Amino acid sequence: MASLNKVLLIGNLTRDPEVRMMSNGRPVCNFGLALNRSYKDSDGNRKEETTFVDVECFGPRAEAVGRFFSKGRSIFIEGRLKLDQWESKEGEKRSALRVVLDNFEFVDSKQDGPGAAVRASENSNPSQTEGKVNEPEATSQQTPQNDPDLDEDVPF
Repeated sequence: MASLNKVLLIGNLTRDPEVRMMSNGRPVCNFGLALNRSYKDSDGNRKEETTFVDVECFGPRAEAVGRFFSKGRSIFIEGRLKLDQWESKEGEKRSALRVVLDNFEFVDSKQDGPGAAVRASENSNPSQTEGKVNEPEATSQQTPQNDPDLDEDVPF
């Protein structure tokens, strides 16, 4: 029997990411995500609904999330659902559903955060890079918004 465990979410961080090291030296990051939904009820009244989700990520992505994101910042995440189960001190069975992040992308274009220097250096145009001469910039009216060859993915 086939199964699929894939989650795609866009939301805002509810708290600053908490990055710590596991006993094996691998970084782990935990943060909360708020997902807002706006809809009209049966009477036509506008309603707002917020869902809060706990997110966990590991390795280089954990370090990147901890470095570039903070409370309130928007993020797009791809991941999978994970059910954690444990027993409380009182002997009650407890469980929590969380998302384990596999990949993420920046949603906003915030320029005043720590990532601004990285984005600025990515956009710089030195005359030589690793022994290769860059092509001169085109003087046409083509802008980054309508350039089909422009890839804005962040390589994490």
